[in-house]
Amino acid sequence: MPMPEHLEQSRTFTRRLMLLMGVQGLALSGLVARIYQLQVSDSTKYSTLAEENRINTRLLVPPRGEVFDRHGRPLAVNEEYYRVFMVAEKLGDVERVLGRLAGIIELDPEAWEQVLRDAKQKRRFLPITIASGLTWDEVAQIEVNAPDLPGIQTEKILVRRYPFGELVSHLVGYVGPADKHQQARDPDPLLRLPEFRIGKSGIESKYDMKLRGRRGVQRVEINASGRVQREIGRNEGKPGEDLYTTIDTTLQRKALSLLQPHLAASIVVMDIHTGDVLVMASTPGYDPNLLIRRLSGKTWRALRSSKLGPFHNRAIAGQYAPGSTFKMVVALAGLDTKSVKSTTKFTCNGVFQMGKANFHCWNRRGHGPVAMREALRSSCDVYFYKLALEIGIDQIAETANRLGIGVSTGIGLPAEKRGLMPTKAWKHASFRDKPDQIWQRGETAIAGIGQGFVLATPLQLAVMTARLANGGYAVTPRLITNQPSGYQTAHQLASSEFRSLGFQIAHLDTIKDAMSAATNERAGTAFWTRITDKGFEMAGKTGTSQVRRITAAERARGVISNDRLPWHRRDHALFVAYAPKDDPRFACAVIVEHGGSGSKVAAPLAKEILLEAQKRYGIRSDRVSLDDIPPHASLLGHRP
Repeated sequence: MPMPEHLEQSRTFTRRLMLLMGVQGLALSGLVARIYQLQVSDSTKYSTLAEENRINTRLLVPPRGEVFDRHGRPLAVNEEYYRVFMVAEKLGDVERVLGRLAGIIELDPEAWEQVLRDAKQKRRFLPITIASGLTWDEVAQIEVNAPDLPGIQTEKILVRRYPFGELVSHLVGYVGPADKHQQARDPDPLLRLPEFRIGKSGIESKYDMKLRGRRGVQRVEINASGRVQREIGRNEGKPGEDLYTTIDTTLQRKALSLLQPHLAASIVVMDIHTGDVLVMASTPGYDPNLLIRRLSGKTWRALRSSKLGPFHNRAIAGQYAPGSTFKMVVALAGLDTKSVKSTTKFTCNGVFQMGKANFHCWNRRGHGPVAMREALRSSCDVYFYKLALEIGIDQIAETANRLGIGVSTGIGLPAEKRGLMPTKAWKHASFRDKPDQIWQRGETAIAGIGQGFVLATPLQLAVMTARLANGGYAVTPRLITNQPSGYQTAHQLASSEFRSLGFQIAHLDTIKDAMSAATNERAGTAFWTRITDKGFEMAGKTGTSQVRRITAAERARGVISNDRLPWHRRDHALFVAYAPKDDPRFACAVIVEHGGSGSKVAAPLAKEILLEAQKRYGIRSDRVSLDDIPPHASLLGHRP
């Protein structure tokens, strides 16, 4: 019997209702389970994510370590400066407001374009730096005109400052923002901050990690749009480490004043016992403060493209044929290898013939029969041509390397060059594609007077002179000390604590006696620029390095004077010396590019700086009153 229709509908409705209730029950169970997971099981995870959305952690740039000279004078410091920045969303018409600002302070066109690019690329509520390093007068003008400059604000920041400017620019270097390549090499997130600066050259670059310090952290609360609501916490981090150098800024200033008349030159002065570098001067230079503030692209390109190379630290990167200053190396090699005795004589007739080649002496009439002392005193070229051939290039190179020529000095500054001390093996390796280019005897002869392939830096020549003067110890140049060294330097570190180079004292005394004769005897090449103050006398050696080949026609009519040649064709002028001659303490090397005669141009500069060093530090007293040093504050903002 069929079921009544109303009962069938009732059952169908009941089944559907139960199915719907089951589905709703399952959905409710899933929802409860999900709520339980979010609020109980995963509550820690999601509360952390929510907190990260609310709290933003930002890096703080630590104060960079400062750099001082040996007496505590500041060479690189952090000073409070002002910067002007804008918030684009408050400006309205960005170009119009920037135009108003340009009527108040000078804005470089390239900086203007960069600000406009940043305004388009960054979020409009983020600050964009327009200019930094503003003076108080510039800030005051901006504040007075604030009603017409909506969205323009000023604030104090720490900016690197170099109180002595060009005086120590090559030595200290400068800082700048990290480029993309540096950011890729260095994982430190500070490098991604636009206001962070790293060392670009000199001490700033070499000791960048020490000077940086440790980054700080700021925690701020932000809203959903990313705007800062309030600061929650701050850790300032750790300031960078301060560095003390061995440089004496008073002597450095003296050296730069001596170099100013010359287009390109360098002076190095170092303590022969400790290795302390008191002077490392190079000209031309640059003012690193220009690179910190608003340097225009035009000015930067002019500096970078200058043929004289103002960024080139000639003291460590200038490589020159040492000329006759190298003759002490050859003389010592002759004695050390027993190739000759100090009394061995060679005859100079003004020219030395070897095969079809003629090797000339600077004295066309010749020096006659001369032994080592007279040859060094008069700088006889023919003597050293013949002596070099007796020794051989490899033995000369071995002695030169021991004295610091052709090897790194150990000072560790960026861009330092090794110079070059050639050997037979070196030439074979360097001219591998030209197997016929074997070492020639004529090249040995030329090397005997410091020409040909031989190259040295001013610092290497100073190291060579120091090792000759201190009794043959391997003193290395030192630039950084643990604390201010003050005026006591001579006996802080005895030269005997350095490794002995193995030269006989008698041989070194022969060389030193000849250097003294070259400077203090009438027949010496530097006699007319000797130090006449009793007790302060110096011993030295002149050098003149050719940069061109003198033709037979020029010799026939008397070699053309350097003064009549274009500057770039003139000889380099060199001089090395130590003082005082009877109790050596300071070594000095001077190179004047295209200066002409070493005795006329370079020797007078060495005389002045060595006399100043001796009087300043005192050979009769180990201390000079610190009352003579002006306070640091008076040095700020100084320019040489």
